[in-house]
Amino acid sequence: MSAQSLLISDAARDALQTWLSHQKALKGAAENTILAYQTDVAEFLAFMTDHNGDRQGLAALARITVSDMRAWMARMRGSGVGARSLARKLSAVKSFYRWLAAREGFEPTAVLSARAPKFTKKLPRPLPENAARDVIDTVAQQSSQPWVNARDAAVLTLLWGCGLRISEALSLTGQDAPLGDSLRITGKGGKERLVPVLPAARDSVAAYLSICPYPPEPQAALFRAVRGGPLSPRAVQGVMQKARMQLGLPATATPHAMRHSFATHLLSAGGDLRAIQELLGHASLSTTQAYTSVDTQRLMDVYAAAHPRARRSGA
Repeated sequence: MSAQSLLISDAARDALQTWLSHQKALKGAAENTILAYQTDVAEFLAFMTDHNGDRQGLAALARITVSDMRAWMARMRGSGVGARSLARKLSAVKSFYRWLAAREGFEPTAVLSARAPKFTKKLPRPLPENAARDVIDTVAQQSSQPWVNARDAAVLTLLWGCGLRISEALSLTGQDAPLGDSLRITGKGGKERLVPVLPAARDSVAAYLSICPYPPEPQAALFRAVRGGPLSPRAVQGVMQKARMQLGLPATATPHAMRHSFATHLLSAGGDLRAIQELLGHASLSTTQAYTSVDTQRLMDVYAAAHPRARRSGA
């Protein structure tokens, strides 16, 4: 049992666990999300115990004030928690309190009215088309084992050519082979989507399977590690890091950047934003809209470099 949980009353701990089960069962939250929720809310409850001098039962939780919330947020910032992380923690606490207030019948305004600190959202950092191609060509030559080269090229081709998350590509199993014209992918929150498979991606996976020493098994990972187990995200990240250093690309050139590149290249070619949202599996269009900012910035850079009036001072 953690030190934090010892500071939380049995009633509050039971309420937290019930809420987490609700998030997982009814809202389909992923395991990592559940773990983050548990950590953030338990940390909040432990602070309130320390701040108010007693373990916080449900009645005490209903009496939390605006001043208490400010004290918690000040403690978080004082301990080095950044604005983005604090906003995430506050979101988890508010979600828990909405549920708890509805169940226990109290007014949660003091918690819900707390404002998250402002922060600048990080825009996706896609790779230029030629850089994405160079990455795939480079990883196809890194290993002394041809099948490993083919595997790494196939994984990154799926990220760039189909817009898959790295976890989604590595969750493919032998029963998905050979790839057809589309893949049914289960993404975040258990949401399913149908993703078209480009011939280049299909051929790349086929080339890997044709020389992989481990025959595909229906329930086993499609992409295998050297010893036959499932390929890990860390291994793919390592391959990408090596390619990035060889090509002189920035630190933002990660496996996830290949997925960003998929979206940005589609948008640049005139792709519909709603269609791209569906292909990426974004729950909200606002998440996909971040790519319009990237594309707009690219257009502004071109304008600033090429338009004669843009080069004149005071224009």
